[in-house]
Amino acid sequence: MTLDILNIEGKKTGRTVELPEEVFGLEPNDHVLYLAVKQYLAAQRQGSHKVKTRAEVKGASRKLHKQKGTGGSRKGNIRNPLYKGGGTIFGPKPRNYAFKLNKKVKDLAKISALSVKAKENSILIIEDVNFDAPKTKQFLNILNSLNINANSKKTLFILPEVNDNVYLSLRNIPTVNSSVLQDINTYDLLNSNYLVFTESAVKFLTETEEAPAEA
Repeated sequence: MTLDILNIEGKKTGRTVELPEEVFGLEPNDHVLYLAVKQYLAAQRQGSHKVKTRAEVKGASRKLHKQKGTGGSRKGNIRNPLYKGGGTIFGPKPRNYAFKLNKKVKDLAKISALSVKAKENSILIIEDVNFDAPKTKQFLNILNSLNINANSKKTLFILPEVNDNVYLSLRNIPTVNSSVLQDINTYDLLNSNYLVFTESAVKFLTETEEAPAEA
């Protein structure tokens, strides 16, 4: 798959990059995508939910009335879950929802997500962006040049390494997120309408895929 490299004005620079088929041209594995997204969302949960059992609520432990002879039902203490203010039966307790996935499964999920975006023609490559100072308005101009509506379309801006000025320029735009190439995750890829790679990021990705495996 060959894509043109665009400048910050959205025009072709005359340079192209060949995206590796083994990353951007595979048949997506839907089940692996599901597992990766599920793992990401599960890890975001605090798991701090808690209710009190009958052993923890406030109240006397005395028996409300004698067992027999009242004509009514048997009753224990006021902390019984059947009474208002009593404890809760089988309520939630603090827990960790995170679970592990094999590295190969997570890598396959990322590749599947990239292949999905490639099939949707949602991948753009732009020349390296460098700001002298954080400028949100300047970054919005770049998105407009790429025909990306920042008001309705989610965009993931992928950089080869941390760039503070670029990050500070886009962090106030609710629909735009940034990530370093090595930190991209399946959820962010699928949750974005557009993936915008910088030229250095995509070249680093292609060179990594083409590098021979070490013996």
